Amino acid sequence: MNHSDCTALRAHQTEHTSDKGLAKGRMTLLGCIVLGISCIAPVYTLTGALGPTVREVGVHLPAIFIVGFIPMLLVAFGYRELNSHVPDSGTSFTWSTRAFGPKIGWIGGWGLVTATTVVLSNLAGVAVDFFYLFLAQVSGHPEIEALNSNLTVNIITCLGFIAIAVWMCCRGITTTKSVQYVLVTLQLVVLIAFAVTAFHKASLAPSAHFSLEWFNPFGISSFSAFTAGLSLSIFIFWGWDVCLTVNEESVGSDRTPGVAATLTVLIILALYLFTAVATLCFAGIGESGYGLGSSAVQSNVFAQLAGPVMGPLAITMSIAVLASTAASLQSTFVSPARTLLAMGYYCAVPKRFASIHPHHRTPRFATISAGVAAGIFYTVMRVLSDNVLNDTITALGMMICFYYSLTAFACVWYFRASLFTHIRHFILRGLCPFVGGVVLTVIFIQTAIDSWDPAFGSGSEVAGIGLVFVIAFFISLLGLALMLLSQFSAPAFFLGTTLRHDSPINEEPEING
Repeated sequence: MNHSDCTALRAHQTEHTSDKGLAKGRMTLLGCIVLGISCIAPVYTLTGALGPTVREVGVHLPAIFIVGFIPMLLVAFGYRELNSHVPDSGTSFTWSTRAFGPKIGWIGGWGLVTATTVVLSNLAGVAVDFFYLFLAQVSGHPEIEALNSNLTVNIITCLGFIAIAVWMCCRGITTTKSVQYVLVTLQLVVLIAFAVTAFHKASLAPSAHFSLEWFNPFGISSFSAFTAGLSLSIFIFWGWDVCLTVNEESVGSDRTPGVAATLTVLIILALYLFTAVATLCFAGIGESGYGLGSSAVQSNVFAQLAGPVMGPLAITMSIAVLASTAASLQSTFVSPARTLLAMGYYCAVPKRFASIHPHHRTPRFATISAGVAAGIFYTVMRVLSDNVLNDTITALGMMICFYYSLTAFACVWYFRASLFTHIRHFILRGLCPFVGGVVLTVIFIQTAIDSWDPAFGSGSEVAGIGLVFVIAFFISLLGLALMLLSQFSAPAFFLGTTLRHDSPINEEPEING
């Protein structure tokens, strides 16, 4: 898109909204909440994160979940305020640009896109693991599970899952929503059944007796352990912002997505605490048997505990994890696709990313591009090492902290002129997002410092530097290089022609909710 095209595009925008061609009015409040829960993928997230989190904080699992929830909720308030004033599918990219200017906004968009790409590759990888486990359980042939260890079979299957998810997302947001209702309901029913059964069996022969001390974050052994556990905790809440990404496709675009994001975080917290306490009571944190301190259990909690807890119904947990990863794989594509759509629309990346399919009203090219990137990333990481793939999850926590905190600070700065006009504005536009942003920034800095040590994460290193730090640094460096390339090839966005760097907001728009 050349400079004149971008200028013409900007001339047709209203002051705070834009029409990118997405299908409007397709997402209700319930649909947004279901999409948010799907993107978080509680079953997939817990089976991979419960063990490593226990490794860091021990029995204080509920405490670290609550502490991780707090900055998520505070940042969600900031997202809600920004969305009420500027409902735009570009979310972090658009809002950071309006608050801080094009360069910081571009990097914010890059942080979101890369974080979701990393998650997509890991989601597909977990789906492969449980797919072959499920086939082995159904067929009664345990050797089928070993197919997952075959590198070629693993990669081809993973790419197949990604392709299916991309195809479904390209079919339209209505198709996405319909599939999500089924998959999310299935995984929630199974997860709650697992927790209830675990409580029942723990009441007969508990491995650990319930204690309120589990909810005490000050009992964690060190600040490094606290931040490491908190980083993992933040990862398990990540994904609620997809509710905001579909704001242009929602009923009541300035209100519904923000309410959905807040409710999603609250629902997920309740679900996590219920499951965490049940699992601790049943398994404990011992390093032998079914204890959460066991390396075998830590690698995949539900795969190891489903049998002892659920007996012959353990296969339903494999189905639930498959449903969770499949649902999240599909819903997670929504965020990078619509962020890339917005970046293309405002000429921050090539024009092709702004194209909309005329019938399905979806950003098909952006969605396919996100799928290709996720497939390439997974293939490269899997060929290099399983540890590399696992370390990307830890690096992901840093990227999440970065773009969430950036958006939180963008809220404070964007509304700075109205913060002291009303107590509500001070709390929801200023205090909440600022505190949330500060907490996430501290976690980001501490994780970056700790990840320099090769012992951090899997213990892998490059030239004596921890692999987690290397991955995060490489992704950041690549983002800066691509930003400079974009600035050179299409300068209109960086000149402020297509997306204005706003002045402080003084007017008082209608408050919804």
